[in-house]
Amino acid sequence: MSSMRWGILCVCFFCAIPARAEVIDIDNAELSRLLARGIPLIDIRTEGEWRSSGVIAGSRLLTFFDAAGNANPPEWLERAKAVAGPEQPVILVCRSGNRTQAVARFLSAQAGYRTVYNLSRGVNAWVGESRTLVPPTSAMALCASGKPC
Repeated sequence: MSSMRWGILCVCFFCAIPARAEVIDIDNAELSRLLARGIPLIDIRTEGEWRSSGVIAGSRLLTFFDAAGNANPPEWLERAKAVAGPEQPVILVCRSGNRTQAVARFLSAQAGYRTVYNLSRGVNAWVGESRTLVPPTSAMALCASGKPC
């Protein structure tokens, strides 16, 4: 096969692959740097978790999985877009980093987000380094309209 045909074949192949987000696991130090740059942080934990532990200052509160493990991805996505659209970077946090891995894959594979940061060990690691949490407020939470409650 000629090099020109090979090049055309490669271009066609890579153009056929849907764009995927870059999902990047981060630690607390990187989270602090990203927050200082104004990258939005979405806390996907449940309301009970926010109230029991507190939240990282500046978080937008938007539960993905309810206490029973159920989710409504299309509804959640519409509310998340009020925080950051697919072309903008966004940071996700949960208790341990496991739920946010699933949500990051959803944003990447199905919602067209380009850059998704995952706090890899979640709020547990934040607390483990004696970093400050604040009480959740209704201004941090996003209602169905995508606006603060």
